[in-house]
Amino acid sequence: MIVSHRYKFIFIKTAKTAGTSLEIALSKFCGEEDVITPISAEDEELRRTLGFRGPQNYRIPFSAFPKEAWLKAVCTGKPREFFNHAPAAFIRAVVGEAIWNSYYKFCFERNPWDKFISWYYWANKNEPRPSMSEFLCTRRAARTRGFDLYSIDGRVAVDKVYRFEELPEVLEELARTLGLPEVPRMPYAKVGYRKDRRKYQEVLSAAERDAVAALYAREIEYMDYTW
Repeated sequence: MIVSHRYKFIFIKTAKTAGTSLEIALSKFCGEEDVITPISAEDEELRRTLGFRGPQNYRIPFSAFPKEAWLKAVCTGKPREFFNHAPAAFIRAVVGEAIWNSYYKFCFERNPWDKFISWYYWANKNEPRPSMSEFLCTRRAARTRGFDLYSIDGRVAVDKVYRFEELPEVLEELARTLGLPEVPRMPYAKVGYRKDRRKYQEVLSAAERDAVAALYAREIEYMDYTW
């Protein structure tokens, strides 16, 4: 995730929506005071190679802790930090209402059936893999739900949820909306894990289709995704 004071935006990073690639691209425009959370060592190496800013300002001063997090941090002795997939409620509590209300807040969502297949291969990189039906019965299957990240108390709390499927056009729109000096150019991060490149309609059975629809019902309704 990124909190840019330079361009007054908050990027909430959802799962399996090219979030790491976009985060790296946006970090090019960040200033010294902006918040950039750490990513994997491999992806940080890519960011360094490009010459973009790396993780910075992600540790939260005790004075800025949300009340519900302060005692936990004291008891565990662990520093409280902004983190990769921090949800809207957490970010708002830390940055405060003034910044939250005045900065442009955005994230990305992806067709849940397509996202599930991408997540399946990411979560099960090595053989033998469980079947998709078996994976759907595990708790991990629901970990890429985006609605929980960009909503607060059941209501969407960001200014815009962009579609992953419209990335090229969205990057141009983002550059205009944020006032960036150029259109972000996305590197390729976290690619190559999905083995089956067929369309999701050709991969998932009817039962799997319905199970995914049940898991991601809120995303499907809000974004008006269809099979």
